[in-house]
Amino acid sequence: MERLCWKPHSKTGSKGPKTHITSEKQKAQKRQLLCVTGDTEKMKLGFLYAGQGSQHAGMGGDLYAEYPVFRAAFDQAETDFDLKKVCFEDPEGLINQTRYTQPCMVAFAVGMTDLLKEKGIVPSVAAGLSLGEYSALYAAGVFERKTAVELAAFRGNAMQKAAEGTDSAMVAVLGLEREALQEACGEASALGTVVIANYNCPGQLVLGGQKDAVEKAAALAKEKGARRCMPLKVSGPFHTPYMTPAGDALKEYFQTVEFQEMKLPVIFNCLGDVKPEGTTIQELLVRQVQSSVYMEDSIRKMLEMGVDVIVEIGPGKALSGFLKRIDPSVRSYSVETVQDVEKLTEELM
Repeated sequence: MERLCWKPHSKTGSKGPKTHITSEKQKAQKRQLLCVTGDTEKMKLGFLYAGQGSQHAGMGGDLYAEYPVFRAAFDQAETDFDLKKVCFEDPEGLINQTRYTQPCMVAFAVGMTDLLKEKGIVPSVAAGLSLGEYSALYAAGVFERKTAVELAAFRGNAMQKAAEGTDSAMVAVLGLEREALQEACGEASALGTVVIANYNCPGQLVLGGQKDAVEKAAALAKEKGARRCMPLKVSGPFHTPYMTPAGDALKEYFQTVEFQEMKLPVIFNCLGDVKPEGTTIQELLVRQVQSSVYMEDSIRKMLEMGVDVIVEIGPGKALSGFLKRIDPSVRSYSVETVQDVEKLTEELM
């Protein structure tokens, strides 16, 4: 693990003149004002947080070495495994198992959120894909950083347990309208539970549920004109009724967690919209884990709210790909590495 250089770099000549330090602070303040109020260029910034499936060994290693504020997200987290070892090295190949994936992803997102905030880059609105919704809520001030990672660890365990022993499948369906795929699900439901688990973007939907029913719905989708149906290598039927036990476990666990008021709007997966009056965040997170993710609707809602620049907090660029299918005119950035952060900071100065 020493090869990752997890100690702060000593930078020769980093002190510089006092006037330079003041200038950098002023630039950061200017960027923050721009992002929050939309002044000068009338820019309204949205953050999109990646979900499970984008993870890979090594993610965040360079950021951990470079930035103390990023480092804090990993150093302060309390998990029952070595978070840094799995995330940065993963010698035992654990990072793709749900119980490990989820806290690693949220720790990365929390660290990146804090790092961008330190540089004056903050969102006006946030959303995330599935697990990424917890990171969006962190950006909105709902959780402390330590709490966000611990919640993700609990959720990952609960979802993995709910998936155990299920005869299930998930299939990506390309090139078919949602209404036609909904019809296919209805026709295949005699064989078991099958639903559209993810509405990602135009022409990209995901089926989930009982294996025979999913395979039948996929075959019907091809008959209805789907360009391609691809079985997904996942560890469970996520965002389907099979995850009800995970929802029940989360509901109970949330009673021990302090939720703060949101300081900025978050668009919720299970609605494709902001939280309605009279509904709690806890209720929506319980519902989210066992029902469809309306990611296309969420992105459209973000644009409807006036967002014209979107930052995808990775790893990966999946959400930027969804955005291009929804509205290619919207300016977007993906940030995963030190180089990405430096480029984004330069662009948004």
